[in-house]
Amino acid sequence: MTKSNYSAALLSDFGNFVLQDRNAVIMWESFDEPTDTLLPKMKIGVNVKTGKKRNLISWKGEDDPSFGSFAVGLTPETAPQLFTWNGSSPYWRSGQWDKTKFIGIPGMEGRGSNLQQDNIQGTTYYSLDNYNNYFFAYDFISSEGYFMAVRWVNEWGTYWEAPAPTNPCDIYGYCGPFGVCNLLNSPMCKCLKGFKPRSDEEWNRGNWTRGCLRKMELNCQKSANAAASTTVKKDMFWQLSQIKLPDFADFILIDDANGCQSWCLENCSCLAFSFVNAIGCMAWSKDLLDIQQFSMDGEDLYIRFADAGAGADGGVDADTAGIFICGLSKWRGKFRKMTIPGLFRSVATAIRSDKLLKETAWKEQMKEDDASKLVAYDFDSICLATDNFDAENKLGQGGFGPVYKGKLKDGKEIAAKRLSSSSGQGLTEFKNEILLISKLQHRNLVRLLGCCTEREEKILVYEYLPNKSLDAFLFDSKEKAKLSWSVRFHIIQGVARGLLYLHHDSGLRVIHRDLKVSNILLDEKMNPKISDFGLARMFEGSQVMVNTHRVVGTHGYMSPEYVMGGTISEKSDVYSFGVLLLEIISSKKNTSSDYPEQHLNLMAYAWHLWCGGRGLDLMDEAIADAFSTSEVMRCIQLALLCTQDHATDRPNMSAVVLMLNGESKLSQPKQSAYTFQSLLARKVQSQEGIRSMNNITITMVEGR
Repeated sequence: MTKSNYSAALLSDFGNFVLQDRNAVIMWESFDEPTDTLLPKMKIGVNVKTGKKRNLISWKGEDDPSFGSFAVGLTPETAPQLFTWNGSSPYWRSGQWDKTKFIGIPGMEGRGSNLQQDNIQGTTYYSLDNYNNYFFAYDFISSEGYFMAVRWVNEWGTYWEAPAPTNPCDIYGYCGPFGVCNLLNSPMCKCLKGFKPRSDEEWNRGNWTRGCLRKMELNCQKSANAAASTTVKKDMFWQLSQIKLPDFADFILIDDANGCQSWCLENCSCLAFSFVNAIGCMAWSKDLLDIQQFSMDGEDLYIRFADAGAGADGGVDADTAGIFICGLSKWRGKFRKMTIPGLFRSVATAIRSDKLLKETAWKEQMKEDDASKLVAYDFDSICLATDNFDAENKLGQGGFGPVYKGKLKDGKEIAAKRLSSSSGQGLTEFKNEILLISKLQHRNLVRLLGCCTEREEKILVYEYLPNKSLDAFLFDSKEKAKLSWSVRFHIIQGVARGLLYLHHDSGLRVIHRDLKVSNILLDEKMNPKISDFGLARMFEGSQVMVNTHRVVGTHGYMSPEYVMGGTISEKSDVYSFGVLLLEIISSKKNTSSDYPEQHLNLMAYAWHLWCGGRGLDLMDEAIADAFSTSEVMRCIQLALLCTQDHATDRPNMSAVVLMLNGESKLSQPKQSAYTFQSLLARKVQSQEGIRSMNNITITMVEGR
């Protein structure tokens, strides 16, 4: 193709869409106009000389891409900070940059964050580095104001989020001026030493935003007004450790901690100081705002006060906040029945739970319905039931966190799923699972008994199923022989009935969104039960499909329209069910790379065998001696129908159940272009000797 004399458009491997003139000079690039997502090599920040700001702007809603009210940007101060603003009001801040990390984000090391400040150009920019594709990650601001770091580790997951849904202290100025927030304290807000609540009445009601005021005038202020012959004591400094330092710091050109303290002591306007090795001396002359005490990381902050006895009562304990350890407390045996709304109100950190309940009419209906009640277990009872979450009782690990076997005082066996601090899931998924599964009752769905929300814990308590999950049998070379064809077909039918109930018969129309073998649990009679509803989505009224900006799920089970366009419907679960069928038949993982003849995945291999009239070769050799040929061939054909490229070509679960039972005729499946194109791309790469972790292509669009 002859190159245009005028312009060209180029899409880079990093996702930057660039317009160039005929001399390859960049005229415009998409990375200069950020939306709600920060990709590696993109920059957000500010140029103080031109006044130009590059901020991330949230969507108005999850399904509405117009500009929302939240923005993420960078301040140009000497130690820059990331901010999330709600309109023009600060909503969250990162703390100061110390040349490797933001010190107000505990455990931030290793995130691949970069910050470049050029005082001559007047620019301050923040960016991500994926270390030459060593890992894949991006930052994202949600329509609800959550600034999230998302990373690919076998699947996309949020590994950091601010403000953390479980930590109100992350919200800017939560305890007001001269107040400090500690999630482990009760109440969470306390006044700094030498200060008292501005309004006792508001403070006692839990309204802390107006903060605190000084009890006693500083000695340096007295000295300025005292007669020359009067001796006035010097002020003192009170040390707070593991602190998110306040906003509005002034940078002082002093290079040691003693000099920093002396400077502050000699300047009566200095209310506090901190010396951070990688930053230097910082001092505060304005209200100390947005202070948080961490249980790890953080810096030392020195607060100025009049004398050692001032405000000793009610002040913050200077000792480092301890890490809570589950102890063998005395069995209290307390539990009580709660409605779902009552349960959420008991979670001190769920400050936005009512918003979740009020978002739509169906949630209001659930809120008013007292028919569904859960047991709210106290934390001590769960500790004792699981032997303090002993590793010997660990049943497995999911996206939410570890699952432990336990036995309650009455002898009832339970499975306790405890949210992990490193989990990619959080409060939203926790509430979602409670809201949905507590309203669903079916023999092929796992039964939720209750939950625990004491001491900032989030634990779901389920019925205990002795045979654990399907993958423990299916992908184990010894255990899979226990799954005869009759047992496998029984499991397939049970999962199909469970999905049919979710989609049509429950009255709630639920899309699971994460159907996979590890989420199929087995009871003592090998009856299957669908579990893990943290990512489930409920449809309202006559809704058929919906678009979601955040694609979540498990690689290999997600439908093409969901992966590429974020569109979910009942047919998304049907696609996952088709993949599940093939895995149950073959005892092979769809994402495995050891299929013969360079087949990309299990679906491509199954299609190859089906077209060659060798469908039965897909059968697991461990049970190849005893099975129903007609049932196996019917299941393979149905699996190929369920995994068709276009959602309209897939049957719904009503038709699937009829086909499984032989009560409905199966149509012929079409070849999957989605799988075939991926397979073709792999073959081309192999032939050309291309070895790359990143298969993103570069597209040139020539101008006329």
